[in-house]
Amino acid sequence: MDPQSAIPEAPPGRHLGDLARGDTTWKVRLEIRAEGKLVGGRVHFVSDEATRSTGWIFLEWSEIEMIQRFNEFSPIELWKILESLA
Repeated sequence: MDPQSAIPEAPPGRHLGDLARGDTTWKVRLEIRAEGKLVGGRVHFVSDEATRSTGWIFLEWSEIEMIQRFNEFSPIELWKILESLA
């Protein structure tokens, strides 16, 4: 068996940080796609055991604005989003 086949593929997007609480760590990824003249975005939370993803919750004029908007979220707000996906 190929050892790489046992490793789940990470969802698309840019890794923008980690959330950690106790023994649980989630990698936070921002996926961006073109939506006509705008860009849409959604967040993926990835742990060793699971992946949770939001819908397409962002709509901005550019990728740079999308990342700036994402960076306005505090870790507490990201935890609340993650917990709402359970």
